[in-house]
Amino acid sequence: MSLSSALHNAMSGLVAARRASGVVSDNIANAMTPGYVRRSLAVTSNADAGSGVRVVGVVRHADPVAIANRRAADARLGAAEAEAGFASRVETLIGTPDDPASLPMRVAALESSLIEAASRPDSQQRLDTVARRAGDLVTAINAAAEGIRELRDSADAEIGRQVDRLNTALDRIRRLNARITAAQASGSDAAALMDQRQLLVDDVNRIVPVRLLNRPNGQIALYSEGGAILLDGTAARFEFTPTGTTAPQMTVDNGLLSGLKLNGREVRTSSAGQSPISGGTLAAQFRIRDELAVGAQADLDAFARDIVERFQAPGPDPTVVAGQPGLFTDAGAYFDGTAEIGLSQRLSLNAAADPVQGGQSWRLRAGLGAPDPGEPGDSRLLSALADALAAQRPLSSSRLGSSLMSAGAAGASLQSRVAGSSQLADETLAFAAATRAEMSRLELEQGVDTDAEMQTLLLIEQSYSANARIIQAVDDMMQTLLRI
Repeated sequence: MSLSSALHNAMSGLVAARRASGVVSDNIANAMTPGYVRRSLAVTSNADAGSGVRVVGVVRHADPVAIANRRAADARLGAAEAEAGFASRVETLIGTPDDPASLPMRVAALESSLIEAASRPDSQQRLDTVARRAGDLVTAINAAAEGIRELRDSADAEIGRQVDRLNTALDRIRRLNARITAAQASGSDAAALMDQRQLLVDDVNRIVPVRLLNRPNGQIALYSEGGAILLDGTAARFEFTPTGTTAPQMTVDNGLLSGLKLNGREVRTSSAGQSPISGGTLAAQFRIRDELAVGAQADLDAFARDIVERFQAPGPDPTVVAGQPGLFTDAGAYFDGTAEIGLSQRLSLNAAADPVQGGQSWRLRAGLGAPDPGEPGDSRLLSALADALAAQRPLSSSRLGSSLMSAGAAGASLQSRVAGSSQLADETLAFAAATRAEMSRLELEQGVDTDAEMQTLLLIEQSYSANARIIQAVDDMMQTLLRI
């Protein structure tokens, strides 16, 4: 080998060692950086020059299977978190069994106050307590209904935010595709751009689970798990209009709530059947808005209806005739059985017996339609009202069960139904979280091992030193030849 060849080999080795040390340093520095993938330097013999080493490029060591599994777990976890949060909030609104302010406990407090008043029907204080307990029950039902409406509003607003985020991320991925292609065409290192793109794909995947396909020139295409084309050359465009304030009767089917469009076409968002967006946080928010909140509202309306109908004509109060509201009313009016939707929001205590609204609590003893207080010692109506709460009767709505129930049992059935949904959501969340943690661990095993990188760095330093010594030896030889 000539001295010039030896010098060329050593110089190319120094260049490769310098590049390799930079790659290893990046690996160590970014070991905990989200989206970073371990790199290594790809080298080959320099056939064009006849000797030496040539740097081919930087290789990203990404495991597509591990990444795909972790992304699937990410999407399931995001959806589970959203639904578990909703279920937990609804359970808080209805109340747990040990909560003295829960709906079943409010019913029990009203029944107890009626029994106490019946034992002393002449006591104005006890009559006022009955009115207050009845008002507390109404307030609790109204508050629960308002809470469910707010959860539905939040889901609607969150859908709007996620659609905007999805559109932005898809457009940024499209632009990164172009930049990666340009970088590779110019011979530049595109690894950092690919890391950025991977983070954006992760963001999209959490909203709508995706399948990634590699395209020529470093580009990628994205398809949803449901088969929709999200990105393939051009980025898809989602459209959604937030409603702002929802109402129980508002649905996508009657046009009062916005659905989702993809490139101008309506997209199925219900959990029944295959949806192009199923599996991620966007589908979860649609399910909360259009299914879970609607179901929770319907359950509460069924309970409110049972409360109203127990005291409505023909009922315990003989002074209330057909068409007149009973002790509990539909916004002050007689309840029409065809208007159950949203009743829990409209439920109110009959103003005639509510001192807070200017009424007289003696009407609880004498009757809502009585012309005067009547006999102070007459407890028949108070006992009849207590019996109406305790009566075993079929509920007009079968949502809470088809067996005979008292008002307290109907409240307990509602509470049990909500608690069961919350427990199931928590179990789903726990499983999704454990799966995600395991998938992340497996992915990290394919990531940067700092111990291995340090060993590689020592080998690079030895290579650099050896090439430097060759250069020094060649220099010494040339100096000797020049002195001859």
